[in-house]
Amino acid sequence: MSTRFAERVAGARRRDFVGRAAELAGFARLLTGDDGALVWISGPGGVGKTSLLHRFADLAGNAGRTVVWLDERVPEGDRLVVLADEEVETELLAALPADAVVAVATRAGPPVRYRADPGWSSVLHPMPLTNLDPAESALLLTRRGVPAAAHADALAFTHGHPLALALIADVRAPRHRPAAPAGGPEVVSTLLAALLDAIPGPAHRLALDAVSQVAVATEPLLAALLDLPEAHEQFEWLRGLSIMSAGPYGLVLHDLAREVVARDLRWRHPELHAAVHHRAGGYYRHRFAGAGPDEQRRILLDFAFLHRENPVIGAFLRQRPSGELRVVPAATHRWPALREMVRRHEGTASAELFDHWCAGQPEAVHAVVDARDTTVGLAVLLTLHAPGPRDPAAVAAWRRAAPAAGEAVSLLRFWLDAEAYQQPSPVQALIALHAVRHFLVTPGLGYSLIYHADPDLWAPMCEYAGFPRAEDADFTVDGHRFAGFGHDWRRTPRLAWLSRLAARETSGGPGTAEAPAAPGPPDRAAFAAAVRAALRDLGRPDRLATNPLLAGRLLDRARAGRTAEGLRALVEEAAGSLAGPPRDRPAHRALHHTYLRPAGTQQAAADLLRLPMSTYRRHLAAGVDRLTEILWHWESTTEP
Repeated sequence: MSTRFAERVAGARRRDFVGRAAELAGFARLLTGDDGALVWISGPGGVGKTSLLHRFADLAGNAGRTVVWLDERVPEGDRLVVLADEEVETELLAALPADAVVAVATRAGPPVRYRADPGWSSVLHPMPLTNLDPAESALLLTRRGVPAAAHADALAFTHGHPLALALIADVRAPRHRPAAPAGGPEVVSTLLAALLDAIPGPAHRLALDAVSQVAVATEPLLAALLDLPEAHEQFEWLRGLSIMSAGPYGLVLHDLAREVVARDLRWRHPELHAAVHHRAGGYYRHRFAGAGPDEQRRILLDFAFLHRENPVIGAFLRQRPSGELRVVPAATHRWPALREMVRRHEGTASAELFDHWCAGQPEAVHAVVDARDTTVGLAVLLTLHAPGPRDPAAVAAWRRAAPAAGEAVSLLRFWLDAEAYQQPSPVQALIALHAVRHFLVTPGLGYSLIYHADPDLWAPMCEYAGFPRAEDADFTVDGHRFAGFGHDWRRTPRLAWLSRLAARETSGGPGTAEAPAAPGPPDRAAFAAAVRAALRDLGRPDRLATNPLLAGRLLDRARAGRTAEGLRALVEEAAGSLAGPPRDRPAHRALHHTYLRPAGTQQAAADLLRLPMSTYRRHLAAGVDRLTEILWHWESTTEP
């Protein structure tokens, strides 16, 4: 985002901000001192936590402080003010300079570990937010253009809930009043219904439906979701809504509004819901191939967000299971307790191998801690670039993976609950999410292995998640045999893996934990979107290799197997069948010069065919439709 645009957004935030005088004054006092402070803003969704963080940033900048929005790295600088809109790991906070002022915003208040620990409590400043008072609410409505005559009804309706007041400003006046008004999600749901009634037209409603499915929306992504050449008008309209906020990477729909709109779309128009998902997936796959490592990480997480309702991906997307368990890098003072867990459950020889990896790859060692910062579990997630001859697990994993030069092998070597070991538990659930994140973001990963002491217990879940049994990777230490389950990312890359998990969800999923070997696309609309993506990518094998069609029964017909080459051959075969019937020949020629042997641009293809652009586009649309019909027939009639 350019400086000019950032200033425009920041100015609008400052202009519309109301209330929170006590919170602003308290933060300003902290900025004048030389001691560090941890300010913890908390409150329900829509109460204005992020808006207050932005005002804190303005105050800090005016005070000459260095302002940093926190990511996963420890920021550096003098007189830091660090802002975060989610909970921050304790180790990261501890690494900040002593005079840093940190402001964290979450729905829940400060965890017990900060309130109970005398060290952390000495710098902690809890800051719970509630609804605005009547005077502040009236000021907000006035600044948003709501007539004074409508204020009383608005205040009675919202009880000062900031997001609800903002929605009233979008609608300009509530359409009806609930019998029992409230200040939380119920108000938002009701007001959002009124907002939808006030949408200018179908194109704008479609734009709102589309952005409810993605984590962050940019103008090019919105165009892809709407299947349009450009979407500037719709993007500008969305940017003006109070339920949207401008983040560092694009527009973000408020989570409560997203929940209501997304749920309504899935119920009201499941075919459109599926089509939007597949268009978004195609957009991410296109961008992924040419992106740098940091951008690829964001794309993977955005792609995963599409499938947040999937039983596997959805769990991963939730930052933490219920409770206050966390996975943290294991500082050296935790190593003895972790070692004792390994020794108790797996024996002395395994404990010595744990020591080996603490010394050789300490960044791979993680602890699971509870609200009191007590260690309750561990995970050692190794990234191997050589076989590591001392550990039989690493030797077996390297032999099984057979990586090419430059490829890494990921190995979940040790993982356990301090008490339950590898039995299902909240600790194990959190370790699983940690492992999935590692698989998604580790660069150059060719193969991943997970080891289980009880393979019969975990086999169904591993099979469902695309980690089949890898018996040739098994190993034994100190009389304990460990069973390997592996995934080859070279055969099924991360985006294709996510697509297959999503296909299992949208198709209803298997009756048991074991999934079909090659599930088909969920519905006709999603299939058609995948065909259009395949046509656009025929000349790009890297992109074609992640097309959702590769997960369907269609590819069982391909001589080249489930590969980009096999998919391209089937598309060309289907298109070639249109060359015979006279009624299909115009459509075939349009397809041929646009996708099979492209002329370069649609205008060039129309010129080559000596057709007006309107006629050419009609023939091309007919060609795509007929091609989709043929491929759908093959998909539907191919035996699984």
